[in-house]
Amino acid sequence: YQYLSRYKQKENLDQFTFVPGTITGTEKECLACLMEFCGRRDPSWTELSNFTHFLDFQLRNCEKSVFCSSVVGQEFHGF
Repeated sequence: YQYLSRYKQKENLDQFTFVPGTITGTEKECLACLMEFCGRRDPSWTELSNFTHFLDFQLRNCEKSVFCSSVVGQEFHGF
């Protein structure tokens, strides 16, 4: 949710890293955001769950990737 809400507000995600335990927004805002980006018109709970698990997996790998590090980011802005 934190990545998606920042993306929706057109914030720079290159400098953002998720910090577990950080709470932003309400449950209602989170659900609305997830439903907006899920890609389904009326997603089921299973579809939302699969979407969040997949997104979480991809974002964790992205944060760990050397290609998305600040060192590489200086050379390849927005990569």
